[in-house]
Amino acid sequence: MFKKMLSLLLTAIAVSGASQIVTAQNSTTDWTRYVDPFIGTEGSVPGTAFNGGNIFPGAVVPFGAVKIGPDVTTFNGSITVNSGYTPDGNVTAFSLAHVSGTGGGPVYGVVSQMPLASLKNVNLLDNLTYMATRSGNDSANVGYYRSTFENGIVTELAASSHTGFLQYTFPGEEDGHILVDVSHYLPSYGGGSQSQFYSNGEITVSADGKRYKGYGVYRGAFSQIPAYQIYYCGEFESAPKSSRVFTGRYTDPYWPDTFNEQPIFGNSSTASGGPLTYQYSDRVGAIFDFGRNTTTVKSKVAISWKSTELACQNLASEITHWNLPDVVTDAKKLWNDDVLGKITTTDLSNQTRLEMFYTGLYHTHLMPTDKTGENPHWETSEPTYDDYYTFWDTFRCLNSLMLLITPDRAAGIIRSAIDIWRHENFMPDGRSGFYNGQVQGGSNADNVLADAYVKGLQYGIDWNDAFAAMKTDAELTPYNTFDPADTTSSTKEGRGALPDWLNLGYITPSYTRSLSRTVEYSLNDFAVAQVAKRIEPESYEKYLNRSSGWQYLWQHDLKSLNFTGFLAPLYANGTRESAADYDPLGCGDCEGDSVAYEALPWEYSWTVPFDMETLINFMGGNNATESRLDSMFIPGLRTNGVGVGGQNGAGTTLFNPGNEPSFSTPLLYNYLPGRQWKTVLQTRNIVNTYYNSGKSGLPGNSDSGALDSWMLWQMLGFYPVATQPVYLIGSPWFTDISMAIGDGKRLSITAQNLSDSSYYVQSVKVNGQVWNKSWFTHDDIKDGGSLEFVLGSSPTAWDSGLLPPSPGHVTTNKPF
Repeated sequence: MFKKMLSLLLTAIAVSGASQIVTAQNSTTDWTRYVDPFIGTEGSVPGTAFNGGNIFPGAVVPFGAVKIGPDVTTFNGSITVNSGYTPDGNVTAFSLAHVSGTGGGPVYGVVSQMPLASLKNVNLLDNLTYMATRSGNDSANVGYYRSTFENGIVTELAASSHTGFLQYTFPGEEDGHILVDVSHYLPSYGGGSQSQFYSNGEITVSADGKRYKGYGVYRGAFSQIPAYQIYYCGEFESAPKSSRVFTGRYTDPYWPDTFNEQPIFGNSSTASGGPLTYQYSDRVGAIFDFGRNTTTVKSKVAISWKSTELACQNLASEITHWNLPDVVTDAKKLWNDDVLGKITTTDLSNQTRLEMFYTGLYHTHLMPTDKTGENPHWETSEPTYDDYYTFWDTFRCLNSLMLLITPDRAAGIIRSAIDIWRHENFMPDGRSGFYNGQVQGGSNADNVLADAYVKGLQYGIDWNDAFAAMKTDAELTPYNTFDPADTTSSTKEGRGALPDWLNLGYITPSYTRSLSRTVEYSLNDFAVAQVAKRIEPESYEKYLNRSSGWQYLWQHDLKSLNFTGFLAPLYANGTRESAADYDPLGCGDCEGDSVAYEALPWEYSWTVPFDMETLINFMGGNNATESRLDSMFIPGLRTNGVGVGGQNGAGTTLFNPGNEPSFSTPLLYNYLPGRQWKTVLQTRNIVNTYYNSGKSGLPGNSDSGALDSWMLWQMLGFYPVATQPVYLIGSPWFTDISMAIGDGKRLSITAQNLSDSSYYVQSVKVNGQVWNKSWFTHDDIKDGGSLEFVLGSSPTAWDSGLLPPSPGHVTTNKPF
């Protein structure tokens, strides 16, 4: 009897104290061992980055300003190397500034070094004469990167927040050299409006050659930056035998030998590109010669966006020794303490699943870049973040994840966006190089702010200023930037098609992306209404009513695949294109000049999470909606690709797992009574089909961790409805999870009877209470708590309770 009572007691302790047990384990478990930095670096063509995740695999700390890794050539115009890495190219340098998981034009790849075994037949202005072929595969783990060239040079990398550590091992047969080319950057093969360029630079080398410093100025890239200036300060552990600075006429990296330009070596210790106002200044750099007897060269380089002096301060303060393993150890500790240990489990039975989960969690904390204290444009006591790539990608579920597990970071990112509004008139949607752009749809910072507001996030956020910034998006039309990719309105910031929205309540085809922008502006105004409800109640009804603008575009008699009623473009006079000219199954390339952006009209017809009640009614009720949802996951129905060359998607279902507009679609079964089991079925199939622990383990661009965060939510067993304090219930992938919630609180998630064939929800308890709703609120978990799942192998209609809310439900009589 005593043994039975003891067993029951221990079981009760294990269940009620699961979070405490896992938290204690967190202090001893190295979660970085489950992170593979190469997951997502390859794409659908093995051995290449084509249609891949564009993941940065180099050394970095959470949100680090320094992301140090290789810059690799590609001469395939269908492959963009935004992160600097592709598995099949040659290395031209190792640089400190990168982004991760992005599309569009490459940015950064600046402040670099390149080890050279010989200067024979090398033109320092022509990286094609010295680019190195790698021997075998590069290797990496958290905080560490290693690359071996065929010429025998081994390069090892590590990083702190603003400093990169580079260690070279030379084979010894020839002299060792380190090239510092200030004009080095990531080019965009084939040009285009988002190409990046070098503008100017300077380098100064100390008399003994041991230290160097300077700056580089660059322009263009994804956000079409007029200019960004980055300062650097470098040091070698041992002085080289000699060093020389050089200059050379401006040349493009892909056409360096057009005029047979050769470097001019200077007699002084400084090389400058000329006046800062000149955009095509001389290229500048330095070559450091270490001689044949030197086998190991160590270097540290720090960066700043404010001054060379601050870069040198970062160099002196961040890494105070020359021991690379210690730098790696420090980075691993940061990742364990600040990120990976926020979600832990004792279920270590499935190595593949653990690698997918913790690598995904790692990817979600690479971007945006924390540049606090480095704002070059204005003095501020607010956090400073850059490289928002972009809120359009991340608002649906990535920012909601940060809000739960790292609320200080979530608040810092929001405070930085509000600070940008204070000084530049608009919050960013995208931003890099301290410059706003590109807007892909609506003003989606509004969604992130509303999501945080309704969940009570504070951490120093000035919510009055936040609302004022949101109202700017809702009421002020930004000037037209005449971007070659879209000449109809601004692509820099705000809502460029606002005149139509304010005058008509929807966007007409006189603006590009009229269908997708109408849907996005609707959600943006719902977000504004959510905050107005308390801060400016007299404006609540105004913005709530405006959020119903998507209903104008609903063509009730439009048919596709035997379903009736879809979003369709609408002109100012109330006319539409004929059925022969418009098909909701297509939108051309679905790019910036299309009717819908990066998703089919079929997909966008689902994206009104704030008013699912109206949508389900428009679709013909629960059964018709269920049947239409089922059709989203039938292979072969999507016959055209999304993006130029079909590079923005995966699979052939109408649901596109490689792009964000479809993110919530598989979970919409939760809005239908008794159908939650289909959410589990579809989300599990999607993860199993399109995600894995291999190098091609993502179904498309990671988009700053957005795709990874979607997968993480499925494995956790619930999913946020952005702009609402609501989570839809799924089914967890681990038998136990302990998840950080705010400061020092934990949410325990347990799954009884979980196996590869037993994952359908049979019953749920929320904080010990028997639950029959397919959703719960943020208030239910904001102070920690428990989600207890009992799973089985057969579907069960356990979700008989109240359906998820439609707080944006507006009954209107739209004239069209």
